[in-house]
Amino acid sequence: MGIYIYNREQIKRIEDACLIAASVLDEIEGIIDAGVSTHEIDVLARNAIKKHGAVPAFLGYKGFPAAVCASINEVVVHGIPRRNAKLKNGDIIGIDIGVRYKEYYGDTARSYAIGAVGEKVEKLLLATRESLYKGIEMAVVGNRISDVSHAVEAHVVRFGFSPVEEFVGHGIGRNLHEEPSVPNFGAAGRGPRIREGMVFAIEPMINAGVREVDVLGDGWTVVTRDGEFSAHFEHTVAVVDGKAQILTRGKNFN
Repeated sequence: MGIYIYNREQIKRIEDACLIAASVLDEIEGIIDAGVSTHEIDVLARNAIKKHGAVPAFLGYKGFPAAVCASINEVVVHGIPRRNAKLKNGDIIGIDIGVRYKEYYGDTARSYAIGAVGEKVEKLLLATRESLYKGIEMAVVGNRISDVSHAVEAHVVRFGFSPVEEFVGHGIGRNLHEEPSVPNFGAAGRGPRIREGMVFAIEPMINAGVREVDVLGDGWTVVTRDGEFSAHFEHTVAVVDGKAQILTRGKNFN
């Protein structure tokens, strides 16, 4: 398929989808607390997306049964919302959401602590979020995709954390997943050149322990092999005027 290059009008339409995704996450933040089930989060997301005149991009995608991925503690990504999965103090949860709006897609994710968490988990959340912006800083015309990847990894390994290798960021726009792949690890100076008009999702998935993961029997839920916690943050960015412009800006996530 190759890498799509989008013009300013198309990027604006992608941004419209991205801002809906971000605003729905803002709304979800209001109910994330101990005792809330991931099913309740999913129902709120579905209703909020519909309210904006958009469609949940994940619902039905390759058979995924929900509008959001809700990943608790050792679940890295692709956690399926369930009625009996209720948050409790000391948990962390990653919420990943995608929307389609007028034929274009937006994708974003954030992780949250429920009540008080340990110092290591606080550092994991902070380092993962920081690594996202380290990657975004490297998404400039003339750099290569792996410069983004290397920046993410270099930041988190300083804290003893590990980037997941099996799952990566991706191009986005006309489709939910496009070229190029955007890993969160690897040497700098490799992969496609970053060009004006490229749009892609940068999404560090960072484990507190080893980088190895397993997929559970449902075919979706990805968990850390050692049972340690994992964090996930994601922005969709467009390369405009030579550098990354964040399209999925939210109230507390810019």
